Amino acid sequence: MKEKVVIIYSGGMDSYTVLNKALQEGYDAYPLTFDYGQRHKKEIDVARRVTQKLGLKHKVIDITAINQLLQGSSLTSDIDIPEGHYAEESMKSTVVPNRNMILLSLAIGYAVSIGAHKVYYGAHSGDHAIYPDCRPEFVNKMNAVSQIANYDPVEIVSPYLHQSKIEILKDGLTMGLDYSQTWTCYNGREKACGRCGACQERLEAFAKNGQVDPLEYED
Repeated sequence: MKEKVVIIYSGGMDSYTVLNKALQEGYDAYPLTFDYGQRHKKEIDVARRVTQKLGLKHKVIDITAINQLLQGSSLTSDIDIPEGHYAEESMKSTVVPNRNMILLSLAIGYAVSIGAHKVYYGAHSGDHAIYPDCRPEFVNKMNAVSQIANYDPVEIVSPYLHQSKIEILKDGLTMGLDYSQTWTCYNGREKACGRCGACQERLEAFAKNGQVDPLEYED
């Protein structure tokens, strides 16, 4: 019997690569997607389509009620989405307060309930400058807590924690993944904007890998 693992799966490039990596490593993957009131809900629809195609037991959990507690981010409040690269100070407005601690806690609870001992999520080095809950210090501390929070210890696995999105894409391309089956843009419109930090980093990753992004862009 395959070992069960829970994958926090947003529908974006990173979690898509993590999901497929776990599948290729032979795990029985249980993808878990959260609707926390984010603007870019298009990624949730993308996640549904991908998991349905793969025949996976996918859960989309509505936690939009907590949105009222997570204000002040341009992803959850009526604040303009900043444009530019993640290295810029303005991108700090996309930080959602305590998001990954909340999502990981829920995923750990789900893992315990189904007898899984690992939770995967797609933190990577490109997020370290802006997002405290994607840094190694956070992952290591959360991992320590998740070992003692329940009778059954759960390991938090971030396979790309010390790698960039460029390296994540390279790994995914090696696996033969189709990145038209992902959504990255913070603006959930019909086409990707090409200007927000998420789009900028995605386009850079494709360019550095000598590839053309299969998504359509407004610009």
